[in-house]
Amino acid sequence: MSNSTNDNLFRLVKSMTKAEKRYFKLTASPLHDIRGKKFVLLFDYMEKRKRYDERQFLLATPSVKPIQIHNLKAHLQKQILDSLRQYHARTSSDMKIRAQIDSALLLYNKGLYDLSLKVIDKAKRMAVSDDRSTLLLEIMDLEKMALMHTVSENNESRVNRIITETRSVVKSIQNISTFSNLAARLSSFYVKMGFVRDRHDHERVRRFFHSSLPRHSGKKLSFQENLYLCYSYVSYYSFVQDFGKSYIYARKWVALFEERPDMIRHKPELYLKGLNHLLAAENKLFLFREFEETYKKLLKVHSIKGLELTENIQIALFKYKYMHKINHYFMMGDFTGGTKIISVAEHELDRFAERMDKHYILLFWYKVACLYFGAGNFRKAIAWLNRIINSRDVDLREDILSFARILNLIAHYELGNYDLVESHIKSTYRFLLKKEEHFLYHKLILRFLRNLGKETEGRGLIRKFVELKKQLLPLERHPYERRPFLYFDIISWLESKEKGKPVEEIIRARAKAKMKRG
Repeated sequence: MSNSTNDNLFRLVKSMTKAEKRYFKLTASPLHDIRGKKFVLLFDYMEKRKRYDERQFLLATPSVKPIQIHNLKAHLQKQILDSLRQYHARTSSDMKIRAQIDSALLLYNKGLYDLSLKVIDKAKRMAVSDDRSTLLLEIMDLEKMALMHTVSENNESRVNRIITETRSVVKSIQNISTFSNLAARLSSFYVKMGFVRDRHDHERVRRFFHSSLPRHSGKKLSFQENLYLCYSYVSYYSFVQDFGKSYIYARKWVALFEERPDMIRHKPELYLKGLNHLLAAENKLFLFREFEETYKKLLKVHSIKGLELTENIQIALFKYKYMHKINHYFMMGDFTGGTKIISVAEHELDRFAERMDKHYILLFWYKVACLYFGAGNFRKAIAWLNRIINSRDVDLREDILSFARILNLIAHYELGNYDLVESHIKSTYRFLLKKEEHFLYHKLILRFLRNLGKETEGRGLIRKFVELKKQLLPLERHPYERRPFLYFDIISWLESKEKGKPVEEIIRARAKAKMKRG
């Protein structure tokens, strides 16, 4: 086992809540054999430390021999997982149904078929109520086995009913699998590229999506089928930058849960994902009032009665809470206000960093850099952009990696670092060529910065800003060239230079005008 906090067993111990640790201690305490005492010693050692050091543990615990440590760790991991399984059996819908299936199977194996069928009926009702199709299929298979051993007048009709139900459940599982596979595939495209880059990308994704969708009737779909259908449509329309349709399907997604609030407790992660996608679409469409209402729903999730706040849910809540809080500041044009939450957000990010996906971290860094840029703090903007530029995960969000370099150039220009601008232009060109990011937007800005040289004032400079603005404005309406404007409001920056005002003032005025129109 490695001596780092990345050690799996150590991370498992550290991920446990106080209640889970207390329950583990209670279930572990009856074990009075030597091995039992030793694995509790290892647990106590890990629980109290920020970093696991195996040599230090062995020195501090002479009763444990080096040759025993491998089996001791395996035993501790098994005991923790058994304890967690027992502890969460009271609240997990899947575990409750699974317990009924296990009981029915035990009765079946003892030849108590009638009693087994009674338990099967209970498990079946639970699985239908909670829309657990895969478990329902397993229950039906067991039901057929039990019926083969019983004699009853209605056996034939019951078998026929099970066969019909099984076909329906199998079809439902196939749909769920297809829809979720589609969403996962599109999400992987997005994590790598961002949004579609050109007509070729768009057509390739369009063909893939529509050829993969099975025929379906929305009215006949189960909750899970509808949920994953919405998920796949939201993923598709977000990827191709059709935010209007993404908004429609994200609303349907959230509405599914609002019509079945009991499902929020069973599938909280998917409810949060739905809120996240809805907020993202409302942000892109500048639906400010709707955005605020949806954000309130997000903040209320942690207080939903009966909802277990697992580590996964806490991470998701953190991600969406801060990402959309920052988006809210963007929508208002209040960059200075936004920078005031960064120290708290960064502290919380450190808490989850090891379990956080790198994609989110890159996006968070970029959003923070934009906040500081908008607030006129270019040095801090560069510091955050450098985290992205120096990142080793070059296959993640190629769009963010590209725009971070563009924003970095502009920030250095603002600070008067003209020699750095010149050298960074060359490296940025090389990066864009390597990543095949051939946007006219990029070319115009790089050419503009190169031609500026060290010109910092005068009418000639203002004319150059006005000219670049004229060249860029038509691109805002281009189906693919508009993509860069999602990452940085270059038009407002140019307007700030033209009018001699801070960029924050320009963006805030634009935001207020949009709110009045809305």
